[in-house]
Amino acid sequence: MGLFDKLRGEFVDIIEWLDDSNDTIVYRFERYQNEIKNGAKLTVREGQVAVFINEGQIADVFQPGMYELTTQNLPILSTLQGWKHGFNSPFKAEVYFVSTRSLTAQKWGTKNPITLSDQRFGMLEIRAFGTYVIKVSDAPLFIKEIVGTDGHFTTDEIADQLKSMIVTRFTDAAGEAGMPIEAFAGNINELSDYVLKVIAPEFAQYGLELPKFLVENVSMPEEIKKEIFELSRLSAIDLNKLAQMKAAKAMEAAANNPSGTAGAGMGMGMGFAMANQMGQTFGAGQAQEQKPTATPPPPPIPPALTFFVVLNGQQAGPYDMATLKQMAMQSQLTKETLVWRDGMANWSAAGQQAELTSLFGSIPPPIPGQ
Repeated sequence: MGLFDKLRGEFVDIIEWLDDSNDTIVYRFERYQNEIKNGAKLTVREGQVAVFINEGQIADVFQPGMYELTTQNLPILSTLQGWKHGFNSPFKAEVYFVSTRSLTAQKWGTKNPITLSDQRFGMLEIRAFGTYVIKVSDAPLFIKEIVGTDGHFTTDEIADQLKSMIVTRFTDAAGEAGMPIEAFAGNINELSDYVLKVIAPEFAQYGLELPKFLVENVSMPEEIKKEIFELSRLSAIDLNKLAQMKAAKAMEAAANNPSGTAGAGMGMGMGFAMANQMGQTFGAGQAQEQKPTATPPPPPIPPALTFFVVLNGQQAGPYDMATLKQMAMQSQLTKETLVWRDGMANWSAAGQQAELTSLFGSIPPPIPGQ
């Protein structure tokens, strides 16, 4: 630095920061040997805070406004410098301008899949990504904990540290939320709010505020996604109507299959009915010598075996055996599921009902070694 620059630094003293970037958080005002004149003009604009540091110690902090630096508005620095009766000569101090505006569109994401435990699907891996907004809420604390002596601190210098913190806390929060895996996609807002409450206090330890945190997407393995879609479609079906429809189709198929047992039985029934009708006609033509013997009606068809089932803490059904088998294959019905049918005194586990034991025996066992 030349002699003219040195003299200008001592006799003309205006301290300000014109921020023309979108990523600078902290800027150190450069002065020749950090010398500041008594009566220097300090301009702090909206969205900024000026922090004076003396020999490594944080001194006075100035909010937005215009100031003339004197003993009166530098009380902490005056104490550190030992000014008892004011001062007239230049003094040395570092001035850091800290941006307090919101820094938006900060991105985060899981570089590697994170492992979660789900009650129905067991251990599985998911990925997630989103955005967040940060702003400096405590400038002295932020300088002390993060910036140090860096004279030009940008968001890039803290981005990796914040992303690591977010991913770690997101993993913990997702596991502690207790949400079933299929609820993640449909409850993005609730998940974002929950994670924000968990990680915001940790940001505050560094002088940072987290006004907004968004989870934009949670992805999972394709096989899990397909199974979730199938379960959701099954849940949307009126199982009572489904059981009635299946029973009607089964009767129609039996009637159209004369080679089957049901078809044979129906054919025999029709034959008996025709024979009975012919016998009645023949007897009517006879003189009332003998009163025809009435043929007793056939017994009623026994009702199909159905059970009521407890699903998600609520009574559902009744379901026929075909529907119950499908539910067992999709793990909606297990041996521990409570069931009840007409004639039972109380609800009982499905595995204890002789009529239902065959349903669970038809489910393939786990593949050895997996």
